Order: sequence, then C-alpha cells, then structure tokens
Amino acid sequence: MNPATIELAATIFFALAVLHTFMVKKFEEKAHHYPEGSMGENLFHFLGEVEAVFGIWALIFVIFYGVLKGNHYAVEFLEGLNFTEPMFVFVIMAMAGTRPVIKFAEKIIIGFSKILPFSKKMSFYISALIIGPLLGSFITEPAAMTVTAIILLKNFYSKEMSTQFKYATLGLLFVNVSIGGTLSHFAAPPVLMVATKWDWGLVYMITHFGYKACIAVVIGTIVISFMNKNELSGSFDLRPDNEEKMAPKWWITLTHLIFLGIVVFYAHHPVMFMGALLFFLGFTTVTQEYQDPVKLIESLLVGFFLGGLVVLGALQKWWLQPILTSLGEIPLYLGATGLTGITDNAALTYLGSLVELSDSKKYFLVAGAVTGGGLTVIANAPNPAGFGILKSSFGESGISPFGLLKSAMIP
Repeated sequence: MNPATIELAATIFFALAVLHTFMVKKFEEKAHHYPEGSMGENLFHFLGEVEAVFGIWALIFVIFYGVLKGNHYAVEFLEGLNFTEPMFVFVIMAMAGTRPVIKFAEKIIIGFSKILPFSKKMSFYISALIIGPLLGSFITEPAAMTVTAIILLKNFYSKEMSTQFKYATLGLLFVNVSIGGTLSHFAAPPVLMVATKWDWGLVYMITHFGYKACIAVVIGTIVISFMNKNELSGSFDLRPDNEEKMAPKWWITLTHLIFLGIVVFYAHHPVMFMGALLFFLGFTTVTQEYQDPVKLIESLLVGFFLGGLVVLGALQKWWLQPILTSLGEIPLYLGATGLTGITDNAALTYLGSLVELSDSKKYFLVAGAVTGGGLTVIANAPNPAGFGILKSSFGESGISPFGLLKSAMIP
C-alpha cells in the first residue's frame, strides 16, 4: 500500500514523538541551565513532560495538515476522530485518585495481605500489586493504575528504597495493570476497542484471558518480590493519613463508587460521564473536609497525552495493517507485543478490528497487545497516569524509558 503524503507525514511526526519520549530526560536537564521561573526553564520543563509529548507533536502535525491541505480539511480530520477514550481516562483518573476511593482500595489490599504467609512489608507489597491491578477488570484499568500507583507512592516510593527497586516495581505495575484488566470486556482499552465487534462478552474474557491473567499476575509479583526480598524485609507501617482531613464516612465512599460505576456504565457516552464529573466535583466541594484536592491537572495532562496519540495514531493504518495480515499466529503474538511498545495497544487492536482475522488470530493479537502493555509509557492508555504519579520519586532526571523497558521485560 502506497501511503499518501499526509499519512507519511503523520508517521514521521509519530516517530519524532516516540523519539521525544526517550529524550525527555535531556530536556529536563536543559531546563536547569536557565534561571528558576524564567521562560527558558518553563519551556524545557514542558518539553520534558512525557504527558505533553504527543499533544505537542499532534499540534505540529495539525498545523502542517492545515498548511498542506487547508484549514477546513484539518478541522474535518479532527472532527472525524474519536476522543472518547482520552476523555474517559481523564474523568476516571480524577475520580479514582480521590481519598475515599484510595482508602477503600487500601482496606481491600490490607485485608488480603493479612492472609499471606510473608512479612508485613512483603505481604502488603504483594497484595497491592496483585489486588490493585486485578481490580482494574471492574473499576477499569485507568482507575486501577491511579489507585495502585498512589498506594505505592504513599507506602514505598516515598521511603528510602533503591532506584533498582523502584524500576522493578514500576515495570511490574505497568505489566500487571495491562493484563489485569482482561477479566472483563469493558475495562482494558485494547479489549474495549474490539469487544463489541468481535462479540467478546464477560464469559469469553474470563475463559480465554481472565484466569491466565490472574495466574500471570500472581507469578510475576511473587518473582519480583523475592528478587527484591532485601528491600521488602524489616519493619513496616502504613504511612499515616493527613491528620487535617477526617476519615471518609461510609456513605461518602459509597457515593464515590456510585459515580465511578456511572462513568464505567456510560464509558462510550462523553456527554454522560463529563456531566457526571461536574456533579462529582460539586459533591467533593461539599464534602471537602473528607477529601484531598481532586487531581485535575494530572488527569488533564494524561488526557492530553492520549488525545495526541489518537491524532497521530489515526493515520498509521497504511503500515500496520499489512504487517498484521501477513503474520502467522505466534509471530502475530510476538509482533503485537513488540509493536505495542511503539504504539498504543488500543490503537493496535482497533486496527486489527478493521482487518479480516480468524478467531485464533484475534486472540493472539489482543494477547500480544496486553502482554506488551507495560514496556513503554505509550504502550497502554493508563501508563501515563502511573508515570505522572510516580515520576517525582525518581529524582530530577525522572523515569528513564530504557529503565522502564528493562524492568518490564521480566514480568
């Protein structure tokens, strides 16, 4: 297939965006060469934000599109895209990162950790990285990533843990969340993209993906835990709560969970879940003595990232489709795992849904997409959420893309 000029340009801009994600550390270092608060420092800090990368290059591409074909065609192109997923991730992340939801998830994780036959510290770590990601099948992967990352930040990343341990945990978290959302047909973005068209319901997901995901999450977590057993030994106490805030009442927690349920139920209808967000913000304002500030900026940055990915990813069909159709089952699985590292796995499975594939090839495509979902920041839609929450724990240089890739390889 011969790519049109605009498709070729989109692929070039997409490649530049991917390259940019591997260079954010350089931009952060460059920012320190300028006076604090200066325009130069702010500019390079912005260029060093992974969450901003694809939005920046998408903007440049849209300007190029307008110059090449006319502003009217550029606007038509944008209006023809579906930004529901970035909007959904923004809303679910803002709601899931709230104090009542996190405390509720903590209680479940603590309860499970009490039945594990390990030290208190290791038991809580294992419980957080098993229960948290598997909850993603019911509260969606973006919500599970947000809640689990905040719990890890609060109880592990904020303490004196080695950089090696932090990377190992980050890779495990990203992989577990990517595969942990496959117990249902509505929680994982790469599954959500194809479930309706391929008639994959709850029973299909549990019997073909779900039980295998549970086994993989458990094995991966235990392996990484024992590889870092020295870090997970010694005394351990949960980080104390903010004493300025009161413990959330049961009805407040229940209301938050109801709002999450409404957003999940109307995941394909932005007018509904955006409306729910407005009412939710009103509720958190009324109950602010039980709340921490809603993480709107962090959530917006992640939505910006995914919106840019939608813009640039929409025109990659010309080279992805021939690859998907030409591969056998196992090569397709391995190819999908690798391709996921350089393009969002939901975009990959969506392109697969446009091609005639056998049932077994459909399975191997999605299996590879979720397997590789932890290899890079852009591999899975919830990853930027976890990245944004945990990146401050890695010092001024931030999270290295190569460090993440290496740490995700084992799980």
